[in-house]
Amino acid sequence: MTTPTTGAPVTDPTPTKGLAIGKLTLWGSTVIGVASTAPLFSLAATLGYVIIAVGAQAPVAFILAFVPMLFTAFAYRELNNDVPDCGTVFTWAAKAFGPRTGWMAGWSIAVAGVLVMANLAEIASIYLLSLIGDGSLAENRAIVTVFGCLIIAAMTWVSLRGVEIGERMQQVLLAIQYLAMAAFVVGCLIGYFSGNAPDPTAVSLDWFNPFLADGTGMVQAILLALFIYWGWDTCLALTEETKDPRRTPGRAATLSTLILLVTYVGVTVVAMMYAGLGDTGTGLANEAHADDVFSGLAGMAMGPLGWFLVIAVAISALSSSQTTILPTARGTFAMGVYKALPARFANVHAVSKTPTFSTLLIGVVAIAYYAGMNFVSTSVLADSVLSIGLAIAFFYGIASFACIWYFRRTLFDNWRNAFYRFVFPLLGGIFMAWAFVQSAIDMANPDYGYSQLAGVGSAFLIGVGSLVLGVVLMFVWALFPASRDYFEKRSLNRDTEVLAPE
Repeated sequence: MTTPTTGAPVTDPTPTKGLAIGKLTLWGSTVIGVASTAPLFSLAATLGYVIIAVGAQAPVAFILAFVPMLFTAFAYRELNNDVPDCGTVFTWAAKAFGPRTGWMAGWSIAVAGVLVMANLAEIASIYLLSLIGDGSLAENRAIVTVFGCLIIAAMTWVSLRGVEIGERMQQVLLAIQYLAMAAFVVGCLIGYFSGNAPDPTAVSLDWFNPFLADGTGMVQAILLALFIYWGWDTCLALTEETKDPRRTPGRAATLSTLILLVTYVGVTVVAMMYAGLGDTGTGLANEAHADDVFSGLAGMAMGPLGWFLVIAVAISALSSSQTTILPTARGTFAMGVYKALPARFANVHAVSKTPTFSTLLIGVVAIAYYAGMNFVSTSVLADSVLSIGLAIAFFYGIASFACIWYFRRTLFDNWRNAFYRFVFPLLGGIFMAWAFVQSAIDMANPDYGYSQLAGVGSAFLIGVGSLVLGVVLMFVWALFPASRDYFEKRSLNRDTEVLAPE
């Protein structure tokens, strides 16, 4: 038992960080995990590009991208079973590899969170403003930016109110997304079977044969599809606020990825049946509509209810912006608890039991970044979104390899350990390392994305530059006396007791 250092009376023998305990069930945790990926928005923004890359093999591209995500989810589950901590990869990497690897893992999660929040705010702002009046407000950059900043502020406020309020809101928002997708699927099927579809295309087993696709195109499609699964790990960041924290979050993570697989493959197949693979008109390979394949099809497939799908895409972005704050803030909160960041990051609200300084800071930084990028260049903002893949592959890869090294003494005690703690994490880690390198090579091309600097793509500069900035900030913080306990492995090491409830 840990001896209290404050002299306060012990009311609970289990040490905690002050977060709300046992608030989320398996259902609530899974809802947050799925909502974090913004499934409707992610599919709307990615499906066109995947089909352009591989054509009819789009469904199998989503399946192939799912496999390494599932392997990574197994690594998360195994680590969470032994170390149920809201710091997730930061805590696990620090225990497995040491403080500097842990610090960079925590930093990469924060970077990905801030960058994607700017994108989600932009999308939600444009979609919602396009529904007002004649839609001209969505073309005014100043209004879009201000409204986007207000969206981030509102989602930050919701996150500060407590995890239960956020969970209830996510249940409603996710239900709207899936109701809209269900209506779209039904409309497409009715159109296909009635002969009213613009380009009815029969389902073929060839759609699930990856060897029929161009090799380079399949690589591009998998990289695109890979990162729209990102977000399921939010339920692991809420592990201490979940009932049965050693098992429920891991189960929720696995369940979330399976739900996403069925969603992405199912909607893709139905959309292909309805709209076909043509590169003109409503064809899914039409580059003019690649950034949002649903908006043009919604009115045709859903009739007068087409507006509902447009609203649902905006709601999808809104929903994900709030759930993105949760793991990002809890990651920096855990870093504050273990002295990898200043102590104020570990502050918790007395009533809501949520990280106050960490949550507010993430919201403020996201607003500042979003507004700043809009002021500098919308092209740079768009490239910063493309660069997120580097940060995601970085911390997912670290998590996979950390699982192997952390459990190295028990890897081959039984068949279960051999697969779930070695084989699957190894395959997931190798894939993520490849995704990181391949994405970096692609992004360095000046033709990649929307802008370049000195002959190098801006997406590469932002992605790699943000990680290099993390290295610099890590060494700067290491100069402060308050950081010594962390970097000298006193506040967090392999044997450190996890401050989480049983």
